[in-house]
Amino acid sequence: MLILQLAIIIVTAKIAGSLSVRLGQPAVLGQLLIGIVLGPSFLGLVNETETLAEFSQIGVILLMFIAGLETDLDEFKRTGKASAYVGLGGIVVPLLIGYLAGITLNLGTFESWFLGLLLSATSVSISVQALKEMNQLQTREGTTILGAAVIDDVVVIIALAFLMSFAGGDVSLTTVVLKKVLFFAGAILIGWKLVPWFLKKFSTLKDSETVISSALIICFVYAFLAEYTGVAAIIGAYIAGVAISVTNFKGEVFEKVETISYAIFVPVFFTSIGVTAQFAGIGENLGLITVLSLIAIMTKLVGASLGAKWAGFNWNSSLGIGAAMVSRGEVALILAALGLESDLLSQDMFAVIVVVILVSTIVTPPMMKWFFQSKSKA
Repeated sequence: MLILQLAIIIVTAKIAGSLSVRLGQPAVLGQLLIGIVLGPSFLGLVNETETLAEFSQIGVILLMFIAGLETDLDEFKRTGKASAYVGLGGIVVPLLIGYLAGITLNLGTFESWFLGLLLSATSVSISVQALKEMNQLQTREGTTILGAAVIDDVVVIIALAFLMSFAGGDVSLTTVVLKKVLFFAGAILIGWKLVPWFLKKFSTLKDSETVISSALIICFVYAFLAEYTGVAAIIGAYIAGVAISVTNFKGEVFEKVETISYAIFVPVFFTSIGVTAQFAGIGENLGLITVLSLIAIMTKLVGASLGAKWAGFNWNSSLGIGAAMVSRGEVALILAALGLESDLLSQDMFAVIVVVILVSTIVTPPMMKWFFQSKSKA
């Protein structure tokens, strides 16, 4: 059954992506939408399974690994200040407005702060693909977005640890922070000293494609360690890509990993986001979903855009950066599941939030297209 589902996903994702491009939109938008059509809410040709979820996880990890390979490290260092402004601006505004929205909905104090944190999360995996299609990934704007995503992930997770410790959860704040410090310190040290040595040594083995195998080993180990320490796996994969980008193996790794990824794993990731959508009972909460979706989109757009403007970008670039930070994607889904497990989200609110996350993810590519096209014309 999995083999047939993969065949259906790949053929429909490629056709939907092509149609989306013909209509002037990023291909990723078509792949997200076709996932909804294929899923149980409509045709039911593809169902959410654990194996499909694992394929999807590999897809997003490889996507962010490729983004790391394409990162200009010197530009990344130059945009550090801008990334901090964008990341923090994109957290503060959704956090405060989300908290106020929770209070308005008669949620408790901790539940309201959790809603704010949930709306502060960002997943730029969708944005990365849109940036690639628009040839913006290696620009100052693209590098700023990637840096801001790293900052966003770390700050939101640490803030969540604070919240859960105050809410009575079994969370050691010191352990949470220490794990993240150790991960980033270790990731940088290993990337500087061990990664080039490992690539050089492993590539000499008398077997085929050892360079690509060694690169994927590094990618997956970084992703695992990131997830183990409470940082998103995609951040670990991105850092692994950056580490390899400064070696002589960058060109060969990029070419072959991109081929592997876009042939199967990345289309499965984009499509599976739509497949997981559940619309049962949506009519009963349509008003709430609409309001929260508008809050999710506008707060992240405004907060991140203001951060970019303060960092010196013009308004077109600032709005493009803000739009790229709107997608909540798989990061927010993970946080929502954690909230449900910790009783910070009710079952009904969880169902609403999942749809809101899907809406924020779907609107991101066309918004980016609009603002970055305006930037090009300016």
